[in-house]
Amino acid sequence: MYLRPDDGDAFRQALRVVRQRADVPVVFGGQVADGSVRLSEFAGMRTAALKGLRVRAEAGLGGQVLASRRPGAVQDYRSAVTISHDYDAPVLAEGISSVVAAPVTVRGSVRGVLYGAARGAFPLGDRVLDTVVDATLHLAGELTIRDEVDRRLRLLDVVEADRAVPRDGMASEEVRELHAEFRAIAQGLDDAALRDRLHRACARLAHLTAARDYVDAPSLAQRELDVLSQIALGCSNAEAARRLSLRPETVKAYLRSAMRKLDVHTRHEAVVVARRWGALP
Repeated sequence: MYLRPDDGDAFRQALRVVRQRADVPVVFGGQVADGSVRLSEFAGMRTAALKGLRVRAEAGLGGQVLASRRPGAVQDYRSAVTISHDYDAPVLAEGISSVVAAPVTVRGSVRGVLYGAARGAFPLGDRVLDTVVDATLHLAGELTIRDEVDRRLRLLDVVEADRAVPRDGMASEEVRELHAEFRAIAQGLDDAALRDRLHRACARLAHLTAARDYVDAPSLAQRELDVLSQIALGCSNAEAARRLSLRPETVKAYLRSAMRKLDVHTRHEAVVVARRWGALP
């Protein structure tokens, strides 16, 4: 059982990026649950007034963003007529005067809202709003990857529970394709926990079709396995490079290294021996 990394970590990282790139004094946000945004991530706050606040759809700027699925901003919160003032008490207690907000939208569904804010006579301009929007797009991409990983790992759990994967035929080929895709996704991730999770899933896939476990198997580096997993699908060096976002020369170097460790002389032999050792499905 492999637990999904805490999405709150991804939200906190997105807010750190906003604060650094836009030099905005206050950032906060949270995830959507039961139709409202629960504010849970903060930086630059002076009080705890907004901590744990649930922002309903249509209520306040965040609720407006949640309902419309579009970014929004107010330059003078206290006198703004374009939003409701359901949350005046906590917002004004923090001294916030100018606010921008944008939704984190994944496949048409709002999963959270990110805010940037300022105090006093310091209205936030388009640059800050653009930075917040960029952060939400990056965060949405990260959540999309996590969702897809979860979906595929659930499929793997079903296959593993059944234990009926044959060593040859269509089912084995599908396992190999899934293994190669997991490795391709993992090598481009910044999230170390999610990358490790995918590598563990790859090991499970390899063991599904292995005849038995080998304790003295050659130790292949992750990038060497990345390359071999693509070669096993029949990819050329150029195709493997494109799928792994590497240079063809780099793919060749990893392939040569793997062949040396496996004591083989051709790419075909490398795949056969790697499967024999249980390193590939």
